[in-house]
This record gives sequence, C-alpha cells and structure tokens, in this order.
Amino acid sequence: MYSTALLLRIAKMVSVFAIGIMALLIVIGNTTDYYTNYYFVEHVMKMDTIFPDSKIHYRHIDNPVLFHIGYIFIITMETAMTFCCLKGSWLLFKNLKSTPGTFHASKNWAVAGLITGIIIWFLGFEVIGGEWFAMWQSSTWNGLGSAERIISFLGLTMIFITF
Repeated sequence: MYSTALLLRIAKMVSVFAIGIMALLIVIGNTTDYYTNYYFVEHVMKMDTIFPDSKIHYRHIDNPVLFHIGYIFIITMETAMTFCCLKGSWLLFKNLKSTPGTFHASKNWAVAGLITGIIIWFLGFEVIGGEWFAMWQSSTWNGLGSAERIISFLGLTMIFITF
C-alpha cells in the first residue's frame, strides 16, 4: 500500500484535474452550443424575469453587444481556468514523488486555476449576477444553485491542496 502522504498528493492532483476537466466540458458546451447559455446571460443582464415590482430594474442592460461581450469574457475566463487547472494537475503529477518543498511549489498553476474559478462563479455569478442583476429573483434564469455547488468544490479544493 502507498503511504498516506503519497495518497494525499494523488488526491490533490486528481481534485485539480477533475476541476480542469469540468471547466473544459463547460468551455466545450459554451462554444459548441453558444446560444443556450448566451440566452441565460442575456436574460440575467436584461433583468426581465425578476420580480415585476422590484425597485432595481434601473440596473438592467438591454444591449446585445454587451451580452456577447459579457458571455465571451466568461468563456475566456473558463478557458483560462481550464488551462491553469490542467497544467496544474500535470505539474502535481510530475512532482508526486518530489520533496515536500518541490511538490508545494508545483501548486502555483493549480491555485491560479482555482482562483480563476472563484472569480467566475463567486464574483461573476453570485456577486454580479446574483446580487447586482438580482438573478436570485428569477425562477427561470437563476444559476445560483449551480454556482454555489461549483464554488463549494473550488473552495474545498483550494483549502485541501494548500495543506
């Protein structure tokens, strides 16, 4: 049987790899089926499905160019996250049997990928989408549950790999 230290290193590498694969699948989905999630971004920014009597409708954006820019920015960030997590998991794999210092130093790309994911799903979806555009008020275009699930795994993985 392998040592606990080695198994924990493998678990760290696998966790980052799994996040990288998830991000890759998201990028593939968002580029090959562009308009499905584009409409999500559009409706969130339009705020057309939030409570009708809400006093924050002044925040809405009704410009298709800005919808595309926002969505392409999200896809670009997801692509960067994919690259960082997959490269990070590869570096962790390459250094599985290295000294503790070398293994720890090889976490930089993984951490960068996880930070990018936190920016996307916490800052982008929870803060901007959920609070500024009141996505939480929409029964149709509400991605907060998915964002919370992803943020939970990103945060737990960040904590896990840094120890």
